[in-house]
Amino acid sequence: MNQALINSVSQANLKATPQVKVGQTVKVHQKIKEGEKTRTQVFSGLVIKMRGEKGINQTFTVRNIVSGVGVEKIFPVHSDNIEKIEIIKQNKVRRAKLYYMRERTGKSARLKAVSSDTEALNKLIDKDSIYTDLPETVVASQEEANTTQATQEDTAVVEDNKVENTEKAEEVKETTTENTAETPKEEKAEKEEKSEAKPATETKEEVAEEKKEEKSE
Repeated sequence: MNQALINSVSQANLKATPQVKVGQTVKVHQKIKEGEKTRTQVFSGLVIKMRGEKGINQTFTVRNIVSGVGVEKIFPVHSDNIEKIEIIKQNKVRRAKLYYMRERTGKSARLKAVSSDTEALNKLIDKDSIYTDLPETVVASQEEANTTQATQEDTAVVEDNKVENTEKAEEVKETTTENTAETPKEEKAEKEEKSEAKPATETKEEVAEEKKEEKSE
């Protein structure tokens, strides 16, 4: 799902370019900015390496011998700094990476050309054909994302309701415990008042009896 979304975002930055392969002799027209001015520099050579799958991260390495020194440059296929990629010919190779060409010079560094039909080699590939299954995967991923989001929201609502119910239940319990705790205290207070009142009445009766006894005497 994440890869489909990444492809959908990167598709906007793709360019229609010819299909670059290992073993091709190419000319790369690159923009170079010097201060406020820009110029186009052409670098030609042999493609010895392709890196990355189809997409925005695909790069190719071009090797050329300049003044007896081997020079290699790595170019992103879909870079904005590359004006044009021109394929001159397709050479016969049997490896995915031509690192052995670094040790060869002169005639030993020549490769046999297989095809020199420049029109067929420079046929542009439509950027929409790079991800042929993109619309379906993106739609499916969006639907899955929406369903997962809906389920997450539902679970969050249910959890919130559970928390609220538990909090209400705890409040009811607290109120009931407070009421039960208050009632015994009130009963105790009433009993104490009654107990305190009884001795007072008893003392009055005793005093009255004592007075009667004194009068009788």
